[in-house]
Amino acid sequence: MLGNYPLQDVIQSTFSSMQARVLVTVLALVLLAIVGVGVRSIGPRLKEYLDDAVAESAQAGFMALCTAIVSLFLISVWRAGGLVERGFEQIDPSPSQVAAIGLTFVILVASYGLTRLTKSSIRRLSKERGAISDHQQEVAHHLVQIVIFAMAVLVVLGIWNVDPGQLLLGAGAAGIIIGLAARQTLGAVLAGFVVLFSRPFDLGDWVVIGEEEGIVTDISVFNTRIRTFDDEYVMIPNDIVTATEIRNRSRKGRLRIETDVGVDYDTDVEHAMEVAAEAMAETETPMERPDPNVVLSEFSGSSVVLKLRYYIDNPSARKMWKARTEVMTAVKEAFDAEGIKIPYPQRELSGRPEAGGLAVSGVSASDVTDGDADDTEEDSEADDDRIEREDAADADERENGDSAAEKNDGDTDDESDTEADE
Repeated sequence: MLGNYPLQDVIQSTFSSMQARVLVTVLALVLLAIVGVGVRSIGPRLKEYLDDAVAESAQAGFMALCTAIVSLFLISVWRAGGLVERGFEQIDPSPSQVAAIGLTFVILVASYGLTRLTKSSIRRLSKERGAISDHQQEVAHHLVQIVIFAMAVLVVLGIWNVDPGQLLLGAGAAGIIIGLAARQTLGAVLAGFVVLFSRPFDLGDWVVIGEEEGIVTDISVFNTRIRTFDDEYVMIPNDIVTATEIRNRSRKGRLRIETDVGVDYDTDVEHAMEVAAEAMAETETPMERPDPNVVLSEFSGSSVVLKLRYYIDNPSARKMWKARTEVMTAVKEAFDAEGIKIPYPQRELSGRPEAGGLAVSGVSASDVTDGDADDTEEDSEADDDRIEREDAADADERENGDSAAEKNDGDTDDESDTEADE
């Protein structure tokens, strides 16, 4: 039980009114916040003289001490000591429970300190050997942290006489249920560890994963996040990452870019290749080594296609577009200066001779239009002549029919007269 102390009496008598208590409480909290900011600001300087884990532990211990002092001060200001005493009286811990509480606190604090030391060791080994990346350091630290705290929990359970077997039996049954209900999530977690330790890419790499392309901004055990060149963030589950083709454009430190340009079939191809190579060599962004070069790519429908190949270092999307723009501008200006034509797509139309043929090469659009008009007039006149001939033929047929009828009537009359004479 807590007793009365002279300092406590002085504090209570000094801050007896409600306004004084509120004011001193606010001042105490503000002072604690200022101390916290100051401790955090001196952290980098402290780490220059001490190990990171030791410096962080010292900062945490000092802040815990300041918080405890402020808490005791506020308890005295608000005369809450009696409430604390009554709370202890209701709990009434036995000596063994007090010892268990103390051991539990010590074990947890020791576990935390051990995780800080292991983190420092992992960083030191990584710097000495350069075997793992910064992100993999964090992953290894968290795995070690989980193992240490798991062992600490088992020890604490033993101190409090709790059988871990019963907890493990219940955890096993719960694990089966959770495993059946979250197969996809567990698969993503396992794939996440594969991604983290196989290292197909690191933070800041320019990658193409399936149909998504961008910069890797985060890698977790569940998913990988990339920022596209449209400033969109895409979250890709790790099981999809491991099952998809991955292209890392920045892993090697340089990237080859290819740009196609076509020249006319009448152009001296070797001369065009030399002009393009000289133009690329004068640009700034592409690397000088390996040398930019030009190769023949294909025979297209309207041109001979040349493939311009050049490299950039420390690849990024901005540098790629800058290099491509410089190369295309330089080659276009060089071709214009040398009179090398970059043709546009063309088509030639022809007709089979048995169908009357078709010849439009060298004929202007106005000629074709005039010719179509003349053909239309000629076709109209031909139709009129055909109609007149058909009308004349019909008239002739009618006249011939009338003459044949009259002849038949005359023959009939002659035959009647002959029969009468007989």
